[in-house]
Amino acid sequence: MNCPHCHSEIPVFRNPVPTVDIIIEIEEKIVLIKRQNPPYGWALPGGFVDYGESYEHAALREAVEETGLAVQNLTQFHTYSDPGRDPRQHTASTVFIGQARNKPKAGDDAAEAGLFSENNLPDLVFDHARILADYFAAKRSKAIWLLKKTT
Repeated sequence: MNCPHCHSEIPVFRNPVPTVDIIIEIEEKIVLIKRQNPPYGWALPGGFVDYGESYEHAALREAVEETGLAVQNLTQFHTYSDPGRDPRQHTASTVFIGQARNKPKAGDDAAEAGLFSENNLPDLVFDHARILADYFAAKRSKAIWLLKKTT
């Protein structure tokens, strides 16, 4: 890329794109959405962080947009940054955990929304099977109590 003024070469840096995912707990189950855009399949609610937006706000926004649920007790869980986690581009996702009430309703780019337990998870896109394996392992080990509440 060249500078439009002096025409000298400007280095172009490629950086991971920040995203969020949210594990929404409703009683003993979690909310998943079925994506209506590629890559197709079941996933955690989530998406891209907007410029000027905190990761926490992005997680809460995506929860409302994709499931219609207002999430409370938001806690940061872990960040996943494997360059191959999203087939579209290199993303780094900060995953949050929160609780909600009511039944999820598909919205935004979600074709369906449903409640699932560890024993009846559908096939998942991205690295969401790994995220949920880590989440359920942490729940079994009671390690989640170590997490700091962020909102």
